[in-house]
Amino acid sequence: MPGLITNILSTDFTVLYHDSVHDFLSLAYPTLRCAEGSSNIILAHALKRVSAEAAITDCQFVSQSDIDRVWAERDMACSPPPYRSTEISHSFWLTLWSSPTPSGPPTLDLVLSCLSWTLGDYPIFIWSPHQFQSSVALLPRVARLAENLIACIPPERVFAVFGTTPLVKTFARYWTELTGFHPDSEPFYAALLTYCTADTFQRSEHVPPTNHYLRHATMADLEPVAQLGQEFANDSVYYPLNIEAARVEAEELIRKGQIWVYDADGEITTICAVTRNSLNVSSITKVYTAVPWRKRGCAQHLVRYVTSILLFECHKRSVVLYVGHTNSAQYVYDKVGFVGLCGKDRPSGVEDSLELGFVGTRRGHW
Repeated sequence: MPGLITNILSTDFTVLYHDSVHDFLSLAYPTLRCAEGSSNIILAHALKRVSAEAAITDCQFVSQSDIDRVWAERDMACSPPPYRSTEISHSFWLTLWSSPTPSGPPTLDLVLSCLSWTLGDYPIFIWSPHQFQSSVALLPRVARLAENLIACIPPERVFAVFGTTPLVKTFARYWTELTGFHPDSEPFYAALLTYCTADTFQRSEHVPPTNHYLRHATMADLEPVAQLGQEFANDSVYYPLNIEAARVEAEELIRKGQIWVYDADGEITTICAVTRNSLNVSSITKVYTAVPWRKRGCAQHLVRYVTSILLFECHKRSVVLYVGHTNSAQYVYDKVGFVGLCGKDRPSGVEDSLELGFVGTRRGHW
C-alpha cells in the first residue's frame, strides 16, 4: 500500500509516495494506459521494473472501483514521509491526486518519477494527463509535488527535470524558490514529442544499395555500436559517456534486442534504439549516423525499417520519439511519417517538451 504524505497547508490535493513499482502501477496504470504516447517515459520505465506477467495480472485490469477502494482506506495506509537519506540512488514515484468534491472519486493530476538505471540516476520526469491552460491551476499542484519531493531526497539529486514545457518551467521556478538551486543558463533539451501510426507511415520505393543491410545488432557489432553510442552521447554535451560506459550500454541494448543497425558492406554506419515499450506504444530513443555517412539516407532507411517492424509486425498503435526543435533530423522523421514536424500543423499528441538542468547538482545520465 502506498504511503500517504500529508500537508496541513492544503486539503485540496493528496500526494502519494510509492516506493515500489507495484504500489505505483496499482493506482496509476489506468490513467497511464489511456495516454500511452505522452506517458511513455513514465509508463515504460515502470513496466521495465515488473515482469510481463505481473504487469498484466496485477496492473492492466485495475479499475476505477479498485482505486476508489484504496482511496477509502487511505487513513489506514497513512505513513510518515520517507526518511530523507543522502543516498542518491533511491528510486520512487510521487503521484498527486485531486477530488472535484469532498466525496468524489480521486483524479490523478501529476506523476513524478525519481529513478536510477545501469548508468546512474535519471533526471526527474514529470507528467500529467491534463493540458493545464494556466498557471493558476498548475502552480499549486506542482508546488505540492515539489514540497514532497524535497522531503524525500537532497536537492542535489535533482540535476535536471524533463516533461512538457509548461510543467517543467513551473516546476523549475518553484524548485529554485524552494531550494535555492538555479536552472542552467541554457536548456539541456528543447524538443517535440511526435508520433507515427500505420495511417501516417510513409513507405518508400527506394531501397539500400547492394550489400547494405538493415538488421538487429549482434554481439559481433559491440565495438562499433558502442563507438556510435558514445558519439551520440557526447553530441548531447550534457551527458557524455566514456567508451567503457558506452560498451556497457551497447551490450545491454544488443542483449535485449533493442538496437538495429545500418550495415554498409560490413561497416556499421547508423544505429537506432528502441528502449521504452508499453502495450500499444514503442519509443525510438536513439538514432545516430557516423559523420562520414551522413546525408546518404542511412538514417531514413533505418528509421523507416524499424518503425515498420514496430507498427506492422509488433502491431504497435504508434511509435513515438523526441526530436530537438532545431535538429535537422526532423526532415528524416517527417519523410518516414512522424507528424507535426518541419513547421507543419501539430495534431493532438504532438507536444513541446523541455529539459532544464540545475547548477551545482550531481549529474546522472539518460
